[in-house]
Amino acid sequence: MTRLLCTLILALLAFQVSAQGFNASIDRSRLNDGETVELTLESDDATVFGKPELSPLSELFEVLGTRQVNRLTTLNGKSQAITRWIVTLQPKQSGYVVVPPLRLGDMQSLPITLHVEKNSRDTSNHQLAPVFIDASLDQESVYVQAQTLLTLRIYHSVSLYDDSSLSPLEMPQARIESLGPPRTYEKEINGVRHGVIELRYAIFPQQSGELTIPAQVFSATVVDRSNSSDYLPFGPRTGKVTQVRSPQIPLRVKAKPANYPSTAPWLPARTLSLAETWTPDPAQAQVGDSLTRSLLLKVDGLSSAQLPPLPATRVDGLRRYPDQPKLGNQSSEHGLIGSREEREALVPNRHGAFEIPAVEVVWWNTREDRLERTSLPARSLEVALNPSLDLEAAAPPVTTQILESGPPIWPWQLSSALLALTTLLGFALWWRARRQPAVLRAAQTGPSPRTLLDELKRACLANDSLATRHALDAWARQQPETLAGMAARFVPLSDALDGLNGTLYSETGQQWQGEDLWRAIRSLPAAEGTEHSTTQEVSPLPPLYPR
Repeated sequence: MTRLLCTLILALLAFQVSAQGFNASIDRSRLNDGETVELTLESDDATVFGKPELSPLSELFEVLGTRQVNRLTTLNGKSQAITRWIVTLQPKQSGYVVVPPLRLGDMQSLPITLHVEKNSRDTSNHQLAPVFIDASLDQESVYVQAQTLLTLRIYHSVSLYDDSSLSPLEMPQARIESLGPPRTYEKEINGVRHGVIELRYAIFPQQSGELTIPAQVFSATVVDRSNSSDYLPFGPRTGKVTQVRSPQIPLRVKAKPANYPSTAPWLPARTLSLAETWTPDPAQAQVGDSLTRSLLLKVDGLSSAQLPPLPATRVDGLRRYPDQPKLGNQSSEHGLIGSREEREALVPNRHGAFEIPAVEVVWWNTREDRLERTSLPARSLEVALNPSLDLEAAAPPVTTQILESGPPIWPWQLSSALLALTTLLGFALWWRARRQPAVLRAAQTGPSPRTLLDELKRACLANDSLATRHALDAWARQQPETLAGMAARFVPLSDALDGLNGTLYSETGQQWQGEDLWRAIRSLPAAEGTEHSTTQEVSPLPPLYPR
């Protein structure tokens, strides 16, 4: 008996290990009759070769295609090879269909359950259309701010180029959330296999009354293969642009029920859960410990932006330090699942018992159409005395001291006065040093303004335009204002500079006369507020912003 039990335990452990090394997943768990689903088999064991055994699938599915993808990933500096097999399956029957466990060497995957629904609408009127679009809502009426799902399916029995586009869904009276990227699969309609592009949206109406889901326009280029001999896969695209429009769908939006509490936030949802966690264990809390309380609100049928804040923990003797709430959205088969997590640190400042109040959330169950209340019960928190923070125990004993006469205190007074004088003297020296310039002026280096002016004169009278330009720039850098500023307030200088620039940048190479420029510089009036002088002394330090 003991040997048999050990054998069963080892077999169970081997099955768990194999399930971890060889995994199976599907792209969706609900589909209609005649549609295809993609089964992904993944192995991260590089020592296993070969392909999975797919023969168990033939009883309930038609295997339409298989492709293999090899990928190398790096995690924590360690490389890992992953092999995927993507199998396209079409169920042979409706209802709940189970993908059986598949084997790869000694490893085995876990079974997966699919829900295949029968077709509820007649598609015979679309059998001749190469491209058509279908739109549907999961319900005909919905409460205000509640979720309704819009599903768009684009069917095509012909090949399409990758330039297809769909008009954006815009509704001013509602909030719209896209539920993931488009899905692609195949479906057989009236004996003809169609490719399907499926898009899903979560719509939250913001006002009651009648609402119309607008039509969506799908545009694509149909591949023209009528003359297969002229078809070039990498050549110019030959085809016809087609457009199809989805039908408009009416939606009735109901107002908030009258029996809903007026003080509670309006929360229409499919399901709602409220969870609480503590870190560390509050049963061993002591005075001064930091206890982290996390409240997680998870709602199926609402986005995280619609979830209200949870009540804060306000208890005498507990200091509260809240964190920023964490919001998240997750897509599922039933739409959007919003979550809100609020974390707060609670620090007790005394020992004893604390009563943590209950947390209650009022919401409306849209599946049962009734008022619901989800709550966390109140709990007692017992905080023990922290010996390291026990001030009464750590305080020294109070004793009676007898005052006795001691030595005279004048030496202490003298030393204190001496220390005060030296401190005052040091402060005075620091203040004097602070008022001195940080950088002493150095002797001027380089040519003087008189020399620069003489070089400018010689270049102008020699009619040398290039040398005049260099000398003019050097002279202007030692002036109190820019060359452009001097030209702006003195017209003869501006005209002379225009003539100089025209000669320098002219392609004809015309002769330039510099006498006008020298005359303008000699007669340049002084700027307002400054005493203009050609021999003005300049600072030996370079300018902070050179001109």
